[in-house]
Parts: sequence; structure tokens; C-alpha cells
Amino acid sequence: MITDRLGTMLVKAQLITEEEAQKALLAQSKKGGRLGSVLVRLGFIDEIKLLDFLSRQYGLPSVDLTTTNIDPDVIKLVPLELVKKYRIIPIKRRGATLCIAMIDPSDVFAIDDIKFMTGYNIEPVIATESTVIKTIQAFYGGGAAETPQKEENFSIEAKDYTLGDEMEDDFMDDKQDGALVSVEDFDTVVGDALEDVDVVDEQEEESGMQDVAAPIVKLVNGVLVNAIKVGASDIHVEPFETVFRIRLRIDGVMRTIMNLPTKIKNAVVSRLKIMSKLDIAERRLPQDGRIKLKLGKKKEVDFRVSTLPCLFGEKVVMRILDKGNLTFDLTKLGFEPTALDNFNTAVKSPYGMVLVTGPTGSGKTTTLYSALSTINTQEINIMTAEDPVEYNLLGINQVQMKDEIGLNFAAALRSFLRQDPDVVMVGEIRDYETAEIGVKAALTGHLVLSTLHTNDAPGTINRLLNMGIEPFLVASSVILILAQRLTRRICTQCKAVDPVAIEALEEAGFRQKNLEELVVYKGKGCDKCTQTGYKGRVALYEVMPIKSKIRELILQGATTEEIKTQAVSEKMKTLRMSGLEKVLEGITTIEEVLANTMSDVD
Repeated sequence: MITDRLGTMLVKAQLITEEEAQKALLAQSKKGGRLGSVLVRLGFIDEIKLLDFLSRQYGLPSVDLTTTNIDPDVIKLVPLELVKKYRIIPIKRRGATLCIAMIDPSDVFAIDDIKFMTGYNIEPVIATESTVIKTIQAFYGGGAAETPQKEENFSIEAKDYTLGDEMEDDFMDDKQDGALVSVEDFDTVVGDALEDVDVVDEQEEESGMQDVAAPIVKLVNGVLVNAIKVGASDIHVEPFETVFRIRLRIDGVMRTIMNLPTKIKNAVVSRLKIMSKLDIAERRLPQDGRIKLKLGKKKEVDFRVSTLPCLFGEKVVMRILDKGNLTFDLTKLGFEPTALDNFNTAVKSPYGMVLVTGPTGSGKTTTLYSALSTINTQEINIMTAEDPVEYNLLGINQVQMKDEIGLNFAAALRSFLRQDPDVVMVGEIRDYETAEIGVKAALTGHLVLSTLHTNDAPGTINRLLNMGIEPFLVASSVILILAQRLTRRICTQCKAVDPVAIEALEEAGFRQKNLEELVVYKGKGCDKCTQTGYKGRVALYEVMPIKSKIRELILQGATTEEIKTQAVSEKMKTLRMSGLEKVLEGITTIEEVLANTMSDVD
């Protein structure tokens, strides 16, 4: 039985025999390549006949590239990497439409990739493979169109992030770990799953969507692997009325990577649900799951998956938890020397409460994990209550919260105190009960680490008081509060001096006398940073130790501003001060600091 759609159509059209189709499929499985190219190479069909057939089948015009005049300026519109990858050649441009000659006009991924890279609407026409290769060689040089031994897999951006065959082979299954995703395990399952959720219907059958499983597997694997390669923190898969969008959050900024056909949205979401071990038939309720990928023999990456029913389908957001990119070295996170000394002193205290505050995605978990790693020894019993547990840490007892059965932060913390702990970490203080138990634990000989959502370190005091904790308990238990933000680092490859007006420096908060002598930097944009000028992120820290004078202010019911003034007089650097220092050090830009911190002057 012929399994390739092109082979089936050619046999039905009596252009080849079923035996010839089977021989071509066998040859294709050994050496790779497109089936049409294999049939021509074996002499089973004439290249011109194949071209005419495809032209009629897809309703697209065919062109003879040997007699077509191609403008060299049009050639420059498509990068060489895309030309080599998809075997296409741009031949003319009309306004916002770019006409490209293709060997396989059914390759919607190629069309979408080219549209994304060039910004033009794509109008495909069909040409023979031999003339496409000769034309590529003529315009790009002799080695530009060498035929690969094997088809390349799908990629997000061929220029920078190609998903090669070796990467797909690296998705290796560990039979001892049932949670590990394997490409081979899911190829068959996805096909069945698509039918279960009614992705394959009569309309899709006519358009060839019955063979969607393999492309969907490559598409999803490509998105996951390329997100890891570019250092993304989150993947957003979003269905809309006319487009199916995929975005990545890179260095805290969302970037649209792909716009896909809406007809494959259910197939992609079903694939992700199967990988996450979620219910593919449940589309009305949100679900949470986890994907564990093993890349090569050593590298493992987890994805925390959340699905949410929206107006035009289910949105999927995946948080990438890559241990390989995680650093537990406090000296590399962005602390100034004095702030780091204060923080280290607090986390090595025998008892008391250390609070880390900041918005979602500001790196609080990384800071807490780094603090735990510095004190994690065999002599200390460390217990954590997390929702969710993001990274598994050897030697630390981590508990996943399950609200549906009553296992919340307060219940876990209450149980921890019967487990003889030395150090307790609570993922977040959300209510009075959790705060009260945490404070009492800190007062009875335990070191308690936790997080809160406040704008700055001094504001955390009033947040606890507003929860109902008595001032004397706050003053007695809290030993240090740390507020943090993440700002993007300037790309070291394209870093250059940025001429900034003195007025802008003053507005940012610089108070030096000779502002005209200040040198600040900015990234120009290069291939390494994908023309953004930024690569990676650095944390800004506001570290406030609770000393005797601040304790007195807490007991007196002082305002947040009064506590802040006292802390600054004790040499605390605010988030804005920390950011300005990193501007002077050439680590980040004024724009990033202004976007992530509040002015210290009312």
C-alpha cells in the first residue's frame, strides 16, 4: 500500500505504477529527499511531466527558469539559508507580493517561513528541481545548492535556529522514565489522537490533512528545541480567528516567531497535551501538565504546561525550566558587594524570616534557590513548599502544593514544623494564616524564606501589617527584605557608546556634578542578539536589613516612606540606584532601568 500522498496521486493518474511508487518510497527512506525528486532520479517519470502534473493538481502556474529574467535585487530579498533549505528561488516582486519558484508548492511551512523573514506576501509558482538548483548556483555560487543526503526538519527561523536531523535524533527515550517524551513514541499516538478529537474531517481529508501527524510532530519538536536554543523563558501558542500564532518570551520581551494556518491549531494543541499527559478530549476547562525532554545523553529540559480555553480555541503556555541555564552562584546574579554581604549574612542566620519581593517573572525563585544552595549541607534539614516545584534540588525536601486536597502553603508549613526542620522555604505568603505560621516559625528557631508581591522592600512591612500580623511580631521576626527586578543586558558583540542628553541623565536620577563626562552604552543590534541590542538579563536588587532603628519605626507604625528614608540613610541602595550603577558599568541601558524601576524622588 502506498503511504505517500504524491505517490498515490501519481498512480491514480497512471503516470507511474504502484510498483515504481513502492521502489521510490524505499529509496527515499534510505537516502531521503522529496518523493518527486526520487522518482525523477530513478527514471520512473519525466521531470517536465511531473511539473505539468503538479501545476494542474495545485492550480498554480509553472515556469521555466532557464528562460525567466530574474532581477538580482529580488534575489537579495530572501536569505541564502532559506533558499538552500527550501529549494526556492525568488523571481519577481509586485508591490508587497513576492513571487517565488518552488519545487513543492504544498510546503506551507516554507511559505510561512519566507513570509516571516521577508515581510512580503508570497505567491508560489512551480519549477523543476534541476532548474531551481541551477538558478541557485548561478546567483549564489557553486556550492550553494548542494543536495543534502537527508531532508532537513522544520525550523522556526532557518537563518539562526535550524532544527537539524541530529537534534531530532537527540530526543531519546529513557525507558526507565515514563515521563520522558520520545519522538518515536508519539508519531503513532498523535495520529490516533487527532482522530479522537475530530481534527481529521472530510474537509481536511480533501486538503491532505489526514497526513498531518508527521509534520505536526516536527513542528512541535522544532518549536520546543528552538525555544531552548534562543534562551526563551516561555512559549505561547495562541489561536485567533484568522491566525494561529506562536510567540516566545526572550529576555522578558514577547516576540512573534510564527503565524500558522488556523486549521492545524487542534492538531498542535493535541500533540502538546499528549506530551504533557493531559486529557485531549477536555477542551472546556484549563489543565496543567509537564513535559520532560532529554536532549542528547545528558541535557534534560522541563516544560511546565498550562492550557486555557479561549474564544477561538485553547491557548497553551509553556514555561521552560532549563537547569543548564540556571546559576546558583549569588555573585553572578547582579548583587552589589554590600548588598550581597547583607543577604549572605541573613540566609546564614540560625533563625528569622527573609522575604524576597517582586512581580511575577522577576527571578525571585532563582534568588531563593541560590540562597538555599549556599546553605545546603548534610548537617541541615531544608524543606520547601512550592506551587509549582520548578527545579528538583538534591538534598532538599520539596513539597508540591495541591489545593484541591487541602495541601496549601499554610497546611504544608504547619506540617513542616513537625518534621524537625532547620530551614523552611514557603513559595509565597498569600494570606494571614501562612504569614502567621511563618512568623511564629521564625521566632521559634527556624530560618524561614518566602516571597511576597510588593513594589519595593520597605512596602513589604506594611503588606504584612495589612495582612493582620502584629507590628511587634513583624519587628521581631523579619531580618531582611530583598526586592528585585530583571533588566536586559547590553549585547557584548554590538555594544557601543550611547550619546545621551544631560537632561535625560538628570531625569533618570544621576546626581554627579560632571554629567557631561558620563559614558553610557547601548547595543546597536547584531545577529547574535537578533538585532535587539540585548542578550541575557541581569537582576537589580534592593536589600534592606532590618536593624534596630527600622524595628523601632515598625513598632511606632511608621509609613513606608519613613522606613525607606531610614533604610537609605543606612546605605541601602534602591532599585533605581542599583539600576543606575549598572548603567555606569555598561551592563544595561537607561531605557531598561526607567522601564523597570520607580523614581526615588516624588
